[in-house]
Amino acid sequence: MGMSGFTYRGGVLCADGLAVPDIAEDVGTPFYCYSANLMREAYLEFAAALDGLPAEICYAIKANDNQAVISLFAGLGAGADVVSEGELRRALAAGIPAARIVFSGVGKTSAEIAAALKAGCGQFNVESEAELDTLAELAASGGRPASVAIRVNPDVDAGTHHKISTGRAGDKFGIESDRVPEIYRRARDLPGIKPVGLAVHIGSQLTKLDPFRAAFEQLARMVSRLRRDGFAVERLDLGGGLGVVYRNEARPPLTDYAALVREIFAPLDVSLTFEPGRRLTAEAGILVSRVIRTKESGGRRFAIVDAAMNDLIRPTLYDAWHDIHPVREPDPHAETAPVDVVGPICETGDVMAAGRALPALQAGDLIAIRSAGAYGAVMSSAYNCRLPAPEVMVDSDRLAVIRPRICYTDLISADRVPDWVTGHRA
Repeated sequence: MGMSGFTYRGGVLCADGLAVPDIAEDVGTPFYCYSANLMREAYLEFAAALDGLPAEICYAIKANDNQAVISLFAGLGAGADVVSEGELRRALAAGIPAARIVFSGVGKTSAEIAAALKAGCGQFNVESEAELDTLAELAASGGRPASVAIRVNPDVDAGTHHKISTGRAGDKFGIESDRVPEIYRRARDLPGIKPVGLAVHIGSQLTKLDPFRAAFEQLARMVSRLRRDGFAVERLDLGGGLGVVYRNEARPPLTDYAALVREIFAPLDVSLTFEPGRRLTAEAGILVSRVIRTKESGGRRFAIVDAAMNDLIRPTLYDAWHDIHPVREPDPHAETAPVDVVGPICETGDVMAAGRALPALQAGDLIAIRSAGAYGAVMSSAYNCRLPAPEVMVDSDRLAVIRPRICYTDLISADRVPDWVTGHRA
């Protein structure tokens, strides 16, 4: 990989060709840092695995919606998977053609559907009968038919965290398998709707291929059944969900995943859509933070750092593990001891890592929180009136701030105080 990614060189962690302490000096902490090279490599590896298949890669914008990141994938030929009008607008602004945008999501509003129809969105993944009716009404009145894939809920447990499993009976997503033929027929008969296929997405951060096999085989059987009943099924949207390394997971090799896809779908003569998000961005990002101070209390050691749950909520929300590395390379024989890495927010849940074995940390030390390129900055907030962490992108030895840190004036002046609040002061 040469200069790609995050590696120690000369005793310090580098992002591609740049030393992380130098970037920290430049932009202040905390900050997100993305490697353009790692993102490119992840995309090209995904595309290479699917080579020869009639496949389209639609980047799942929810994983990381920075305009620079979307533009990077757009330049490599990606379409987009969007779940809101805002994401649709971001995809279009990054130069992704509307025809290569898939609109997913269980709660599309009428206004969002109208905006997507007006833009010429290539595919709507419909998740309920009521949504189909709304889409039909809006598409018919606009005079442009909507291409629809019916999202199937295959009742397959992805074997991942409860909050990111999306394909079980009782999850809010998709339409139960046994109702799909009837809804496909309705779609065919509705004005303004062109049913083109089926979609499935069973969850995120899958580290085994068995759940994919179960869902995909069910989808293949459904294609055969629908075709026997005289329906056209031209496209299958297989979602995303391939896991990445947060701790010591074995990532499913893309070649194995692609072999499974070929085995099940090559005989069916369908075009395929894939929606990777996390797999393309997670490992290409770190969150860099500085230790404010250390303390001991109740028999526990704390390193209080300047990144918090408003910057990266995954550990608080999902008990997610992110590897943490000191930016100065520790001596390989340095002793480690358990420490709680916590942020400054006034909540006990503001913990990046509990009881983590780390070399001794001192005030002023920099740490890198790894695999933070997906569901990191994108889920951040200004809670406790903390300025959201800026985002930077490195490309070999180039550095760009791709979302600057706002100032307190901007944060406060976004609010409007009505006259009648201030009018009764004593």
